[in-house]
Amino acid sequence: MDKSKHWTKVQLLHDSVNNSNIIIQGKHSYYSDYLDAGFEPSVVRYLYGDHATKDKTPRWTIDKLYIGDYVCIAPEVVILMGGNHTHRADWFCLYPFSEHIENAYIGKGNTHIHSGAWLGMRAMIMPGVTIGEGAVIGANSVVTKDVPPYCVYAGNPAKLVAKRFSKDVIDTLLSLNIYQWSEDKFKALRPYLCANDLNALQVAIDQYDSEQNIKP
Repeated sequence: MDKSKHWTKVQLLHDSVNNSNIIIQGKHSYYSDYLDAGFEPSVVRYLYGDHATKDKTPRWTIDKLYIGDYVCIAPEVVILMGGNHTHRADWFCLYPFSEHIENAYIGKGNTHIHSGAWLGMRAMIMPGVTIGEGAVIGANSVVTKDVPPYCVYAGNPAKLVAKRFSKDVIDTLLSLNIYQWSEDKFKALRPYLCANDLNALQVAIDQYDSEQNIKP
């Protein structure tokens, strides 16, 4: 293991990702890389579009991975991407024979991990899944379906364990577009984001917007 790595250190995704099929929003999303080779080579599993194949002409449309801002990704998470779905359960033989690979491939669409989400250690994200804003994925979970915002999912397959807040609070948080704020606004209101008093947060937002002459 690289002795320069430590569990207190993380890899910022916007600084380290080179694959054009991985789109990172903002500058705060991170991966805890101290147990492996890092986010791009270890977490994102591409059969096409990785460092060895990115310059080759793909045999099908490569699905993209979109990651929002302030996303927390724990060690040894796996995100399955383009090319990993060539085993046809509806065919008599599951084997991915090269001469039939194009017919075998069934794209699952792009994968979206929205801002503020937290992926627990060794979670596996299946292709084409959307993980909502502020969602939590439990350790060792296998996510096969979309996860709504501000919900906690765990298990294999991952299922709803709890909602982090009531529906009214979740709706309000989504309407605030927190992760679209400017860096200055986010920093100024961070004390209220690191708490759970919605009324105080809304008052602080109104005050900040008024002082900065920001129209709602």
